Amino acid sequence: AVVPADPPCCAMPHDHPKKPHDHSKKQKFLIDVDCGTDDAQAIMMALAAPAVKVLAITCVAGNTSLDNVCKNVLRVLKVCDRNEIPVYRGADTPILGIRIHASDFHGKDGLGDVPDPTAPGIENIQKEHAVDMMIKLANKHEGKLTLIATGPLTNLALALRMDPTFPKKLKDLYIMGGNMESRGNTTACGEFNFVADPEAAFMVLNDFTCPIYIATWEHTCRSKLSWDWYDQWVNMGTEKATFIKNIYAKSMQYSRSEKEVKEMVSGAGFVSCDSYAMAAAIDKSTLTSSIETVVTVELNGKFTRGMMVLDLIDELKRTNKAFVMNGCDMEKFKVLMENSVK
Repeated sequence: AVVPADPPCCAMPHDHPKKPHDHSKKQKFLIDVDCGTDDAQAIMMALAAPAVKVLAITCVAGNTSLDNVCKNVLRVLKVCDRNEIPVYRGADTPILGIRIHASDFHGKDGLGDVPDPTAPGIENIQKEHAVDMMIKLANKHEGKLTLIATGPLTNLALALRMDPTFPKKLKDLYIMGGNMESRGNTTACGEFNFVADPEAAFMVLNDFTCPIYIATWEHTCRSKLSWDWYDQWVNMGTEKATFIKNIYAKSMQYSRSEKEVKEMVSGAGFVSCDSYAMAAAIDKSTLTSSIETVVTVELNGKFTRGMMVLDLIDELKRTNKAFVMNGCDMEKFKVLMENSVK
């Protein structure tokens, strides 16, 4: 059968007015962060994507205290000139267990301890609780809301408990967290976001029924960018590039050290962990392969609490599988990273 060709473009009048951009077609994003340096980078990536509308940013304690997380998100929005996006305060402690932080790497304030006298104040945070707003947005945009979670999953677990229908109202969920080969960065077998609140991660991975995509610690480490690329990227001379260069300066002292290279999966290079989950949410084609499997989280082991477990033999007899990321189109990823600092 011959498929009829599209009419040639000359069939359209040359003075045909351009259609205004249809905002209803934009992807609707809700971003949940524990805003350290890589969360900041991921937010900037989303804000730079023309096909994305960020409806709200919710905050959770993790890399740093909840107050710092809130202030850091406001700083990122200010540098991107997007102060109209509402920011909500969420959970400041894990569901069980002891609160941990990552100030050795991200700085005490979560953004490299760079003084910012013009930073917006905490009074700019919305009064409504993050979890209430998550449920409200999922109800309002049922089937159309993409949730990207780049910190501990406490807010998501609380939303699930407050409204068990919350997960099925989401279009999909993108997580940076967990691991697929028991390689840890916080404990021997645990990645930071899952170790910070293992119960929350367990609840989300067991009970969320929307499609779930997970950028694990190993996946991000295997998708490193070269240090030559990094140096060019942060020296582009824009206000955003300079902001990234400043907030990353402290963690880069560690990342470029020999100790870090020995601890890393797959050798030296720059990793902005949270940006891999965000890139996949913005453009699914950045994800070149994944493992579709049931996943859960170990809660009890002395060495393995917080470790993500891939159930490849169907031991758990569950139907809600996740897509564990296992390959990244680095050229497309670089474009998204570059656009974020233009």
